[in-house]
Amino acid sequence: MLEQINLDLFNLINATPEAASGTIAIATVIAKRLILIFPLFTAACWFWGAQQNMTRQRAFACKAAFAIVIGLVVSWIAGFIAPHDRPFVMGFGTNFLAHDSTPSFPSNHGTIVFTFALAFLFWLRTWVGLVMLIPAIVIAWARIYLGVHWPLDMVGAFILAIIACGLAQIVWSIGGYKIQAPLTNLYRLIFSALIRKGWFQP
Repeated sequence: MLEQINLDLFNLINATPEAASGTIAIATVIAKRLILIFPLFTAACWFWGAQQNMTRQRAFACKAAFAIVIGLVVSWIAGFIAPHDRPFVMGFGTNFLAHDSTPSFPSNHGTIVFTFALAFLFWLRTWVGLVMLIPAIVIAWARIYLGVHWPLDMVGAFILAIIACGLAQIVWSIGGYKIQAPLTNLYRLIFSALIRKGWFQP
């Protein structure tokens, strides 16, 4: 039953050969490039902000990095233990995006974008996290639309993102927070000239 729902949703979302070339082009950019806004915004939180907020923002950046690593490791293990073929490998739908025939569940792209969005939601500001969920969902849609993922790949990625953030919080509370001070000191050493000029926060 679950597989049938997955297939029905895929057929509903996946573009057909008659889809407009402009729509395919936009979806391709979204599927391949929009993901970059998440690490860029996270890095910006490390470099810039109100002085009184920098410790919190850098803790968020560290925890987000922990969560991404945890999520991708769990995703790789899931793909290794119980691989699930992508739609184009199984001969379903129409594929518009060149992709290796690696296991599809859960989606690595989905895991990354949903983990970043939830990290913003849990550890930085609620409204930022809610806003970041919009491009995350759009990316998930684009990769289904272009035929490289099943809908349940993205549902699995969202659930995995929640788990990864939870595990990252546990790691952080146990002792992960101890790396923030050394990382901050290393950052201040490397970027000392730019910090003195006022381009970055100390």
